[in-house]
Amino acid sequence: MKIRKAIITVAGFGTRFLPVTKAQPKAMLPLVDKPIVQYLVEEAVQAGIEQIIFVTGKGKRAIEDHFDSHFELEYLLEQKGKEEALAQVRGISDMAEFFFVRQSYARGNGDAVLATRSFIGDEPCAVLFEDDIVDSEVPGIQQLIDIYNKYQDPVIALTQVPHAEVSKYGIVEGVQIGDRLLEINKFVEKPNPEDTTSNLAVIGKYIITPEVFDQLELLKNSVKGELGLDNAFIEVLKTKPLYGYELEGKRYDCGDKFGYIQAMIDFSLKHPEIGDKVRKHLDHIL
Repeated sequence: MKIRKAIITVAGFGTRFLPVTKAQPKAMLPLVDKPIVQYLVEEAVQAGIEQIIFVTGKGKRAIEDHFDSHFELEYLLEQKGKEEALAQVRGISDMAEFFFVRQSYARGNGDAVLATRSFIGDEPCAVLFEDDIVDSEVPGIQQLIDIYNKYQDPVIALTQVPHAEVSKYGIVEGVQIGDRLLEINKFVEKPNPEDTTSNLAVIGKYIITPEVFDQLELLKNSVKGELGLDNAFIEVLKTKPLYGYELEGKRYDCGDKFGYIQAMIDFSLKHPEIGDKVRKHLDHIL
């Protein structure tokens, strides 16, 4: 079945970026002239996604406004003859069909995904978390869709991390079955380096199937604390294959201040309008 729908979770408080995220959603922080969340939407749309559902929370209205039409702004730009800016503004709301559901309580990313089940139905779908931007020729989620199309089972995005830092991540172990492709047999949440030989960390891009929703539903009242997607994947592994793919491209952790600044610098250097100026400035200060 074709992947037509994507879930983008943007309900987090962004506490690592306070005070700027006190009144502004972290997903709306800019990378040059586009918010982080728009890069995720563009990634999904480039992969053929037609419908996107955002899981939001309190204080996220700016995200809804960003992907809605803005008559007054469009009229102003039209009157001033700013055709390029007008096309950019109109293009945002035309990229896909957008829907929004609110996660009433912050009970984990699995709970956020489960909140979309009535919208997704019994289809496979893409899931993108707001922190992970991957700069690549082939969109990151498209790379996962390609694996799903071959195996028809859930697929998780992976990246290599320094082995000394595995305790910061969810780590997977498994059997290498192809270039960058792993058949997963074990999840280890934030292990000590001596407890695993793997350095393949899970990042926030997935293709999930109805079985994942089934497990989240079964687990929602039994898991203490936050319900994570990893809880469901551990159960899914008992009955069907689960694949991990080490994404091609450069991954930026925009939920981390330094990772965000790295992304800002690199995307600024690539920007057609200011790239040369930024490069000269960096050469000057360095």
